[in-house]
Amino acid sequence: MYRIHEVKLRISQDKSEIPSEILKKLAHQGVGLKIDTWRIVKESIDARKKADIKMVYSVDFTTNPERILSAIDNSKLEVTPDTAYQSVIPGFQKMKNPPVIVGFGPCGMFAALILSEMGYSPIVIERGKEILDREKDVADFWEKGILNPESNVQFGEGGAGTFSDGKLTTGTKDLRFGKVLEEFVAAGGGSELLYKQKPHMGTDVLRGVVTNIREKIIKNGGKIRFETKLTSLQITDGALTGITANQIETIQTEHLILAIGHSARDTLRYLNELGMHMQQKPFSIGVRIEHPQALINNAQYGSEDDGGLGAAIYKLSHHCQNGRGVYTFCMCPGGEVITASSQIGGVVTNGMSRQARDGKYANSGLLVDVRTADFPSEHPLAGIEFQEKYERFAFENGGSTYQPPKTTWREFVADTQNAAPVKNSLPAFATEAILEAVPIMSRKLRGFDSPDMIMTAVETRSSSPVRILRDEGQQSNIKGVYPAGEGAGYAGGIVSAAVDGIKIAEEIIKQFEPINLK
Repeated sequence: MYRIHEVKLRISQDKSEIPSEILKKLAHQGVGLKIDTWRIVKESIDARKKADIKMVYSVDFTTNPERILSAIDNSKLEVTPDTAYQSVIPGFQKMKNPPVIVGFGPCGMFAALILSEMGYSPIVIERGKEILDREKDVADFWEKGILNPESNVQFGEGGAGTFSDGKLTTGTKDLRFGKVLEEFVAAGGGSELLYKQKPHMGTDVLRGVVTNIREKIIKNGGKIRFETKLTSLQITDGALTGITANQIETIQTEHLILAIGHSARDTLRYLNELGMHMQQKPFSIGVRIEHPQALINNAQYGSEDDGGLGAAIYKLSHHCQNGRGVYTFCMCPGGEVITASSQIGGVVTNGMSRQARDGKYANSGLLVDVRTADFPSEHPLAGIEFQEKYERFAFENGGSTYQPPKTTWREFVADTQNAAPVKNSLPAFATEAILEAVPIMSRKLRGFDSPDMIMTAVETRSSSPVRILRDEGQQSNIKGVYPAGEGAGYAGGIVSAAVDGIKIAEEIIKQFEPINLK
């Protein structure tokens, strides 16, 4: 099979014309060739010329090898690389008790999936509830202001990503990435995830996908227990021997994957007191911004109508004179701004889209980098203290009802009384950086500095402000404990967290025999 890049179609052309466009691209070297089978491996949009927007494809195809070998020398073709996920070979040590995974977000989910597929019968404990019950708790919070600290936008089946845009973009080149996408497709995510340049599922589809993966893990021999919170570790001579859940139940295990997510602050505090090695990590703080989707479409496509291309997206950044970086994060086209609190007396914002991305507004995080020097102390968890401070400010400035403070760009620039609740929910350096960055960003995206742009405070959970240290075997200083994913400081999104979960599962597989030999 061969791969060819930069196959372009006009918007009016159907994908069925891809084979003929491949032959045109090969020119004289394609004379006499017949494309037998083909599949899209990447799809993107080239909108640099608004009057001539094109779809751009990378395509794998088969044909007569003898007739096409000469074309490879033209650098237009390459042999399709083998990117199939390869399972690691199990070790020979006997495993006394099943491995336990704390957290059922992307990291814990994929760690459990890989371990269950290989016969290790993992036990997953998740402090939050399964999807349907979790949805009810989130609805009560959004509609009535009733916050359940154990079941909310951050905690529960699927993790924080369940109430998001379900973006699957990542900078990782890890081949485990393909395994993640394939499992999402198999669980109902849609085959387009395999080739879209910026694939996403949408929160509505993601919830069903998460449920299907859960059922697959259980079918493979894994166990998943909701409303079950890690409360302590049992350690003998520096090695894990078991855990306590919900303060009363003991689960014997010598292998614990900590996939706790970036909001399990009580767990992080307990682990720090226990003596687990941690260090501070930079993160970001800012606001969630909102524009009419038509404005973004017009800036990117030259028309308020998306023309069948899908709601337009953007990604912007600016390095400020004060040295701070400002960037847009987790852009949700056709989505909505949500309140994503998980602690009593704190307000956090985020964005969410459904698969159709057909809402009237586009939103994005507008974030400023926070350095460890900004933290109030050198304590490993000082970044959490920093986050909590501004989340508490946002709660109070919004009226102490979990309604986040809002303003417009016009008011923010003019420093009006209406802007004060938002500005007072941010550190001064963030306000200064945002004021500088937005007008410059608007040079790249026309209308970005619209006076009516809505700004909602405060966004603090783009990443964890702490890293739990691990050695070459991916274990912490407590033998048998494997920190993983976003909460441990090793991921920054659904895919990278899932990849890290697979990576940690492999470390266990390489050492031990499966419990249930297949």
